Amino acid sequence: MASRGTQENTKLRQNLEEQLDRLVQQLADLEECREDLEEEEYEETKNETIDQLKEFKDSLDKMTKGNVSLVDELNGMQLAIQAAISQAFKTPEVIRLFAKKQPGQLRQRLSEVKRDEKIGKLQSAMATAQCVEILTALKKLGETLSPEEEMYLQNNSSASLKQFEQVSSELAAGDKVLEVAGSQVKDADR
Repeated sequence: MASRGTQENTKLRQNLEEQLDRLVQQLADLEECREDLEEEEYEETKNETIDQLKEFKDSLDKMTKGNVSLVDELNGMQLAIQAAISQAFKTPEVIRLFAKKQPGQLRQRLSEVKRDEKIGKLQSAMATAQCVEILTALKKLGETLSPEEEMYLQNNSSASLKQFEQVSSELAAGDKVLEVAGSQVKDADR
């Protein structure tokens, strides 16, 4: 009784983070095993995971409407889920770091991607896509980007990333962001 829900909120937040981690890891594992799977099996498994993310998002929607004390913590997860569902971010690791609000680790990952591209470990197109995802995530986390990074982002962003960035910056309220994410999910299902 004395905790006034603090312990419960902490446990709920921990459970939600673990659920998000599990789903993101599932996407990462799927990408790693893509070559071992038939295209149909890969697509089916990926769609099942996306469906689980949608269900998770629906649960978060219900929680944010009923429990104001969790709203701030859940909004970050909602944006990460929105990004995954709308496929603005395709790299599970970027989704995970974004959801956990870890700009330092995102900067580290950015350096690794640039290095891997230079030594030929990562194809140029893949490196560009990952750099854009990381820079967008950093920007959404409130990190200051250098003029070069801003220009790189401007020149290389995909339509889904630009839409994600526009939505999340224009609409401050979590329910508005989720409304747009929900419409993207419906559009993707069509």
